[in-house]
Amino acid sequence: MENFDYIILGAGSAGCVIANRLSENPNHKVLLLEAGGKDNNPWIHIPVGYFKTMHNPNTDWCYRTEPDKSMNNISIRYPRGKTLGGSSSINGLLYIRGQHRDYDIWRQSGNTGWGWDDVLPYFIRAENQERGKSEFHGVNGPLSVSDQRIHLPLLDEFQNAAEEFGIPKTKDFNTGDNHGCGYFQVTQKDGFRCSTSVGYLNPIKHRKNLKIITKAHIKKINFDNRTAKEVEFWHDDELKKVKANREIIISAGAIGSPQILQVSGIGNLDKLKNLGIDLVQNLNGVGENLHDHLMLRPIYKVHGLKSLNKKINSLFGNLMIGLEYVFNRSGPMTMGASQLCMFAKSDPSLELPDLQWHVQPMSMDTLGATKNHDFHAFTPTVSNIRPTSRGHVSIVDKDSRTYAKIKQNYLSTDHDRMVAAKGLKLTRKIILESETFKKYTPEEYRPGININDDEELVKEASNYAQTIFHPVGTCKMGQDDMAVVDEKLKVRGIKNLRVIDASIMPSITSGNTNAPTIMIAEKGADMILNS
Repeated sequence: MENFDYIILGAGSAGCVIANRLSENPNHKVLLLEAGGKDNNPWIHIPVGYFKTMHNPNTDWCYRTEPDKSMNNISIRYPRGKTLGGSSSINGLLYIRGQHRDYDIWRQSGNTGWGWDDVLPYFIRAENQERGKSEFHGVNGPLSVSDQRIHLPLLDEFQNAAEEFGIPKTKDFNTGDNHGCGYFQVTQKDGFRCSTSVGYLNPIKHRKNLKIITKAHIKKINFDNRTAKEVEFWHDDELKKVKANREIIISAGAIGSPQILQVSGIGNLDKLKNLGIDLVQNLNGVGENLHDHLMLRPIYKVHGLKSLNKKINSLFGNLMIGLEYVFNRSGPMTMGASQLCMFAKSDPSLELPDLQWHVQPMSMDTLGATKNHDFHAFTPTVSNIRPTSRGHVSIVDKDSRTYAKIKQNYLSTDHDRMVAAKGLKLTRKIILESETFKKYTPEEYRPGININDDEELVKEASNYAQTIFHPVGTCKMGQDDMAVVDEKLKVRGIKNLRVIDASIMPSITSGNTNAPTIMIAEKGADMILNS
C-alpha cells in the first residue's frame, strides 16, 4: 500500500488550493484524488463554455434535486463539476466574497478565527486582481480576477434605473459591503477561465511530492479507533487503498463530502444502521443544513434597446461573436453567467442587502435552452441571499457510486416566500416605474403584470425557478449538536480527518460562493500547516 502524508479527496474549487499549499513543502508527500477526468475539454477554458459543460456527463455529475412541494413539485437539474477544478471549471465565473456580516456571524456562533477581519487576508492572498493591489485586493495570488470584457447599453440603463430608487452604482462588491449595482468581476485571465485547476494546479503539477490521480472514485475512508488511516477508491475498475501518515482532507463539495462521510460510517446512527453501514461516529448533522440560493427568473421585453437575443439566434451574429473572441478575446464569448450584479434590501429596515440580482442581457424560456427569444428582452434574476429554508443530502446505498438524494426544501418557510415576492416586486418597480426605462416601453413577459398577490406571484415564478448552484452547509462548522467540524475544520470526535470546502459554511454567504470556498481552502491549508 502506498503511503502519503496528506490525502485530499476531491480536486475541485477547494482541493486544488489545498494540494498547492500543502505540497509547497517538499518534505510533504501529497496525493490528490479526483473522481472526474482531466480538464482538457476546450469549452472548460472558454468563459461562455459553461453552456457546454453543465449537464454534460463528462464534466458534470448531472444531479437532480428531489421535487419540492413548496415549489410546485419541481425537480431541478443540479450541476456539480466532475473534472479537475470541480465546479470552478464549469461555473459562471462570478467573483463575489459576500458581506463582512456573514463572517462575523460565523465567528459569533463560536467559530473563533472566522470573522471578516480574519478571512480577508486569505481572500487577498488568493487573488491576482487585474485592477491592482489595494486595501481589499491582492495581485500575487493564483486566482486571476478581472473586469468583464463586454458592456451593453441595456446593462448601463439598468444601473441608471436602479439609481432612481436609491441603489447606487458601484465598481467593487468585495469590500465587505456589497450594496449597489455594477458589473461583476470574473475569474478570468486574458479572456480565458481561471479555475482552481488552472490557477493553483497547473503551475505546480511538476512537483515530485505531489501525485494527482483522476477517475478515482472514493469508496470510503477506513479508521483505526476513530483515527482516519486509509482511503479506498476505484481506479480503472480496480479497488485500491492508500494510507495517510498525517491527515485525510475531504474536499468533495456540499454534495460529495457528506456522502463520503456517511458511506465511511460517520453520520446519523439510525440512518447508517438501516443501510448496513457500521457506525464510526454518530454525527447527526452530516448531510443536514443544506441550503442554496434560488433564483427567480422574470423576463422583460424592451423596445428600442437591444439585447443579445437576435444576435445569438443569427448565424451571422454567431460568426461575428466568434471572430470577436478569436481576435480580441472580448464580447459575448467572454461572458460570465451574468454580467450585471445588484444587491439591495427587501425592506428598508434591514442593516444589509438580502437580495441579489444577476442581470442577463438575453432571455430564453428555460435556462440552457438552445434558442433565445426572437424579441429583445432581458432577464433580471433575483435571489434571496439569506434563505431560511433548509434541506439535506442523504445516501440511499452504502455504495458511494449511487447518487445521494438532494432535498432542498426551497421556499418552504414563510420568510423565504415573503422575500421572494418582495424581490419580484422591486424588480418590477425598477423596470416599469423608472424614468430610465419608460422610453423603451418595457413589458413584463413573465410572471405577468396581472399577478399582484404575493403568494400567487411566488407560485408562478416557481415554475421557472433555478438554482444558482451554491449548495453549502452539509458538514457545517460549529459548536452545537448539529455541527460536523470544529473551527479548525476537524471532524468532531475523529482524528486526522478534516472537511475543507463549501459544506463547512454554517450559513451561506451573501452572494456567489466560489470565492468564499477558495478562501476556506486557503485558510484550511494554513491550519493544517500550522497544526
